[in-house]
Amino acid sequence: MEEHKFSIGQEFPDVKAFRNAIKEAAIAQHFELRVVKSDLIRYIAKCSFGDCPWRIRAVKISNSPIFTVRSLEPTHTCGCNAQNAHNQASVDWIVSFIEERLRDNINYKPKDISHDIQKQYGITIPYKQAWRARERGLAAIYGSSEEGYFLLPSFCDQIKKSNPGTVAEVYTDCADDRFQRLFVFFYASIYGFLNGCLPVIGLGGLQLKNKYLGTLLVATSFDADGGLFPLAFAVVDMENDESWIWFLSELHKALEMNTQCIPQFAFLSDGSKGIADALKTKFPSSFHAVCMRHLTDSIGKEFNDSRLVHALWQAASATTVVSFKEKMAEIEDISSEAAKWLQEFPPHSWALLYFQGIRYGHFSSNVEEFNIWITEACELPVIQVIEKIYNKLTTMFEERHSKSKSWTSVLAPFAEKRIEEAIKLTSSYQVLQSDEFEFEVISAERSDIVNIGTHCCSCRYWQLYQIPCSHAVAALLSCKKDPYALTVKYFTVESYRETYLPKLHPIPGKIELKRSGESLVNEDIQVVRPPKFRRPPGRPEKKRICTDDINREKHVVRCSRCNQTGHYKTTCKAESAERI
Repeated sequence: MEEHKFSIGQEFPDVKAFRNAIKEAAIAQHFELRVVKSDLIRYIAKCSFGDCPWRIRAVKISNSPIFTVRSLEPTHTCGCNAQNAHNQASVDWIVSFIEERLRDNINYKPKDISHDIQKQYGITIPYKQAWRARERGLAAIYGSSEEGYFLLPSFCDQIKKSNPGTVAEVYTDCADDRFQRLFVFFYASIYGFLNGCLPVIGLGGLQLKNKYLGTLLVATSFDADGGLFPLAFAVVDMENDESWIWFLSELHKALEMNTQCIPQFAFLSDGSKGIADALKTKFPSSFHAVCMRHLTDSIGKEFNDSRLVHALWQAASATTVVSFKEKMAEIEDISSEAAKWLQEFPPHSWALLYFQGIRYGHFSSNVEEFNIWITEACELPVIQVIEKIYNKLTTMFEERHSKSKSWTSVLAPFAEKRIEEAIKLTSSYQVLQSDEFEFEVISAERSDIVNIGTHCCSCRYWQLYQIPCSHAVAALLSCKKDPYALTVKYFTVESYRETYLPKLHPIPGKIELKRSGESLVNEDIQVVRPPKFRRPPGRPEKKRICTDDINREKHVVRCSRCNQTGHYKTTCKAESAERI
C-alpha cells in the first residue's frame, strides 16, 4: 500500500488532510492509532499496540496552512493485526468513504456500505454505524430535512419565476407554521396534458421515507404513444379523504385556469373511498374506474389462484356481452367465493365493456410506473424530492421531443402498429357495402357490422379503443378512405410533439435558495417548520398505509361442507371427525 506510506518532509494541504491520511493509513494497514497530541499546529501519533515503535510527528509550516512530516519511525513490530473492528473507522470516516458513491447512487444501502468497506479494508463495521454514516452523508450532499422545509417558500417562488404558469404552493398549520401540504404542477405538464395527452388520469400515492415521512400524491396521464406523463404531485403529511379532496381541488383549479372548458376525464385509481368521493365532488362530470393492476393484485392475494387473475383480466378486456359473461362464469367455476368477493366492485367500475367513459384501452393507471421512476428520491428531504422529479421531467421532455423528430408517420408508434396489424388481417375479409356508411365485414369466424360515419363496429373495439379495428379498416379501405385519418387525434405524432413542445427552465440551486431564504428571514414571509411526525425506529413499511385499508373489513372465508367460517372445504376437519 504505497499510497498509505509516509516520509519525512512529506506535505499535506492542512491539518484536516493530514488527519484523514493518517486515519486512512491506520485502517488500511490494520493497526490501531493512538493520538498523543493533536491541535492546529502539530500532530503526534503512535501505534497503540504495546511496545510497537511506530510513531509520527507533523507540524504546521509558519505562515501557511501546510502540514509537513518532521519525524517518523515507520517500523511496526505489532504485526499490524488489528481485529475486524477498527477504532478509526468512525462515522465521519465512513462518510468520507461513501460520499461520492452516495452522490452517484442514492440507493447505496448500509449493507452495501459494510460490504464495500470489508472488501476494500478487511474490517467489519456495524450495520447501525453504516446507517448513521449514510444518513449523515445524505444530509451533507442534499441538506437536512429541516433545511428543506425552511427553503420551501423560496423554492416555490423560484419555480414560479423560472417557469411562468407553474403552480407551486406550500401550506402550513396556522397555529405553529408546521408543514402540512405542498402542491406542484409545472406549466410544461399543464400545457402538454391539455394539448396532447389522452384525457385519462391516474391517481395514487407513494410513501416517503425521509425523517418526517409523509405521502407523495400523484396524478399521471398517457402520451400519444402510451408513455407515462407525470402531471401534478403533492406532498401531504397524511393520506386520507381530506388530503385527496384538497389535491383534486388544486388539480381542478390549475386545469381550470388554463382551459376554457375542462373535458370529461377518465380517472384510474385503487378505488379507495377517499378518491371516489373526492372525484364526485371536484370532477362530477368525469368517470372513475378501478385500476386493474390493483384489482388483480387484490384478488390474487386474497385467493392465491393465478387462474382467477387471468380470467379477471380477460373479463375486463372483453368487448362483447357474451365474452364478458363467459369469463365471469369461468371465475364462478374457479371460486364461488371469489365471484362473491368481486361483486363488491360493480362491472362499470372496472370492465372496459361497461365503463361509461372512454379509457382508450388503458386498464391500469401508470402511477406504479411513476413510483418506480422516482422511488430513489423517497428518502431525501422534501425539496430534493421535487428537484428529482423536475430533473427527470426535464430529461424526459428533451429526449421524447428529440425522438419524435425522426417519426415520419401520421400516428405515434403504438397506434401505428395497431393499424398495421389490422391492415394485415383485412386480406382474409369479405366486405359488403350496404350504403354510404354501413358495411358488413365477413371473416372465417364471424360477421361484423361497421358504420364509418359513427365510428362504430359490432365488435366494439373501435368505440372502446378509439382506433379502427380490423373490420373498420377493411371497410375503410374498400371505399378508399384512410384509416389513419379516422383515428382520434390523441394518437397522432402531432399530438405527441405538442405534448413535449414546452421547455422546463432551470431552477436555482440550493446555494441561491439559501441566499434568498437568508435575505428574507427578517421580513414578513412564510415560515415553514417541519411537521410533528417523525420516522419511527425500525424497518419502514414497504407499502404506504391508507386509511381505507386500516378500516376495511377483512374477507371472511366460509367452508362449503360444514358452513363454518375460518377455513375452506379442502382444510375442513368435519369429515375426518365423522370418520373417527
